[in-house]
Amino acid sequence: MAGRPRVVIIGAGIVGCALADELTVRGWTDVTVLEQGPLFAAGGSSSHAPGLVFQTNPSKTMTDFAVYTVAKYRDLSLDGKPCFTQVGGLEVATTPERWRDLHRRHGWAASWGVESELVDPARCAALWPPLDASLVHGGFHIPSDGLADAVRCGEAQARRAIERGARFLAGHRVVAVDQRGGRVTGVTAEVLTGGPAAGSRGPGRVPAVTGSPAGGEVLERVTLPADLVVCAAGFWGPRIGELAGLTVPLLPLAHQYARSGPLPVLAAGRRAVRSSDGERGGAGAGGEGGAEAVLPILRHQDRDLYFRQHGDRIGVGSYSHRPMPVRQEEIPLRATTMPSVQEFTPGDYDPAWRDAAELVPALGGSKPEEGVNGIFSFTPDGFPLIGEAPELAGFWVAEAVWVTHSAGVARALAEWLVDGHSAFDLHECELSRFEPVQLAPAYVAERGGQNFVEVYDVVHPLQPMDSPRPLRTSPFHPRQRELGAFFLEAAGWERPHWFEANAALLEDPVRLAPDAEAFVGAAARDEWAARYWSPIAAAEAWATRQRVALYDMTPLKRIEVTGPGAAAFLRRMTTGAVDKPPGAVTYTLLLDPGGGIRSDLTVARLGEERFQVGANGNLDLAWLRRHAPPDGVGVRDVTPGTCCVGVWGPRARDLVQPLTDLDLSNEGFRYFTVKSGYVGQVPVTMMRLSYVGELGWEIYTTADLGLRLWDLLWEAGRRHGVAAGGRAAFNSLRLEKGYRLWGVDMTPEHRPEEAGLGWAVRMGKSGDDGDDFVGRQALEALRARGGEVTRRLVPLLTERVVMGGEPVFHDGRAAGYVTSAAYGHTLGRAIAYAWLPAAAAAPGTAVEVEYFGERVPARVAAEPLFDPAMSRIKR
Repeated sequence: MAGRPRVVIIGAGIVGCALADELTVRGWTDVTVLEQGPLFAAGGSSSHAPGLVFQTNPSKTMTDFAVYTVAKYRDLSLDGKPCFTQVGGLEVATTPERWRDLHRRHGWAASWGVESELVDPARCAALWPPLDASLVHGGFHIPSDGLADAVRCGEAQARRAIERGARFLAGHRVVAVDQRGGRVTGVTAEVLTGGPAAGSRGPGRVPAVTGSPAGGEVLERVTLPADLVVCAAGFWGPRIGELAGLTVPLLPLAHQYARSGPLPVLAAGRRAVRSSDGERGGAGAGGEGGAEAVLPILRHQDRDLYFRQHGDRIGVGSYSHRPMPVRQEEIPLRATTMPSVQEFTPGDYDPAWRDAAELVPALGGSKPEEGVNGIFSFTPDGFPLIGEAPELAGFWVAEAVWVTHSAGVARALAEWLVDGHSAFDLHECELSRFEPVQLAPAYVAERGGQNFVEVYDVVHPLQPMDSPRPLRTSPFHPRQRELGAFFLEAAGWERPHWFEANAALLEDPVRLAPDAEAFVGAAARDEWAARYWSPIAAAEAWATRQRVALYDMTPLKRIEVTGPGAAAFLRRMTTGAVDKPPGAVTYTLLLDPGGGIRSDLTVARLGEERFQVGANGNLDLAWLRRHAPPDGVGVRDVTPGTCCVGVWGPRARDLVQPLTDLDLSNEGFRYFTVKSGYVGQVPVTMMRLSYVGELGWEIYTTADLGLRLWDLLWEAGRRHGVAAGGRAAFNSLRLEKGYRLWGVDMTPEHRPEEAGLGWAVRMGKSGDDGDDFVGRQALEALRARGGEVTRRLVPLLTERVVMGGEPVFHDGRAAGYVTSAAYGHTLGRAIAYAWLPAAAAAPGTAVEVEYFGERVPARVAAEPLFDPAMSRIKR
């Protein structure tokens, strides 16, 4: 938004305070923060959070959030005392499986740039003397982790925002989100007794910050005009969302935490630290002063436990108990000292305390005191909710954000609001990522509860949740089940990964292809890489390369863009020449204003005013709808009413041609073109393109005719040796061709040239409106500054199959990380794509991939690895 808009932030917890700080430091000073409770222990999750900041996460984005949070809070003070104590973090393994997983976590830390070390049991005992090292296989130590006092961090950031002109209003309960013409105009709040303002427009004035609880008497209603409203209300987010007509898919769940009684072993250690370190620790981690915490924060994930020091006591948090959801209307009714604190239930906690005492024997002589069932927020996929409401412009959310990621999320949202994009990759966190079925209250409740259960579990990257399933199935689903499909799930869709019916091909590989036997056998994997995978995928990949296979492409998001302004709109939104004559198909990119890759699309022009866009998900739909002009362009999701089957392989033309009235010859149906016609009795739209590197078509029809289409193709394909192909084979084949997967191989963090997609950007002549598109100015600015590419996405040929996320070492130092990986059955080699510095990205460069602590030799290769002349696709 241009200029300096009026911003209202709902919620003065740590996220709302951090956002006010981040906005005002960027020059947006007309910021009002409303809090229904007192300032700054407002009664939300921030008020009771134990403040653990563990940085390492399988998600690069979540790690980046935490790294920024540590960097900011480490230097933050309030009234001369620190707000963050950098005691470090220690995760211990008491099982071989966990010890192996800590090696994986150590790899993530190296990939994302966090200093860490794997340590033996003796070192664990030195770092955390009260634990029983005889139970420990080893530990994962992160020296820069620490403890944030959430309330103090919030107040310190609020005071800085106030000094720049922001104001904080306690005792203001939002009861309406005002709007007009699809845009937010402000909020209406009830003013409760005892809620003075904090801050003023005058410089240098920082008054006392006090206020009343949310349950005070209503004095009046006030309306606060705003150009932008941000909901940072924590577990109250769904209620505020309802006021804006928005579903906030968040589940409040109670989580148990209790402190021990005084422990002599800690009292002695505390006295020693006082005498030698001069009261190190101060009030930065709990406000009690005098070495409040010197021990690292500790996680015992094998028993779903974490530990932190409170002076001469230990606090123990547990995720081992049953999920305890709290409905919005129950929150105030079940509150004790504050809305976020429910009555402690010892029966749920007792097993956790016994487990804690096993690892830390000193707890056996104590008992839990000051226990709470504190509310935290969980989402269906475990990620925060950040972004603008799809149907209400100017209403934004920053929800389901824990203290660990609070400053990072606040910075990301402030960048997005002020600059139009963030330096962080937010695709995993954007509010609009969910499909409609994933917003159902029952879905949110079940998946949110399961995320609570699994928060400390060793979770495989392909591991699906078991329920609720199935939700979304293609019309081909009955036939897939008959063929013994093994299904995984994504965006609610059941997607076959391999078919047991193809196991017979492994028994007679020569029948599949004369030289297939060696390559099928070479695909051996370790136990981890073999989970949710089958050697049958090798047979399906070879069936595709040698004969023909059918792939279910129905889960691909399909967006219809229509109207007299459709061509101009898509030309402005994408990097390619999408306004070609009807019948053309274009591969193109969506960029954000900073030139980052928001998505890649396949745009087919079906008519003068009608386009079909093959997209990556709901984020693309929301992006196009948000930018579409109010008149002349329609944007519609047609995925639910349609389906698609990919027919690929050297015999694809032989299979389909006898069934259709279309000319499928190379001259009659060129690569990257689209035509409409019939397959048997089924009206279809056919696009000649391939994501597996073989001759073939994507064939679309309506959902009611999908099963008929499959049956026609299957029956005709019998004489050609047709097979059904799953996602495992699909992934192998697309990596052999070097086809990128958005959200994995490339994200908004990356620019087209870096990702090897500069050819998909049509810059045209500078200043030519016909060649203008979102992100072009940023790309031009990069070129004007020299445009040197400092990193590249490149293929590696590795000595074994890895999974993705592993660090890549060059000259002995972590230099990059793996994105996608698979075994290339055509090549007989394991493949991994990775981001590396340009200096290490030349073909032939020797590197190493660290896989569960083992350095796996690899070498950068030239791409594409398979059929560089494109002779198989274009024949």
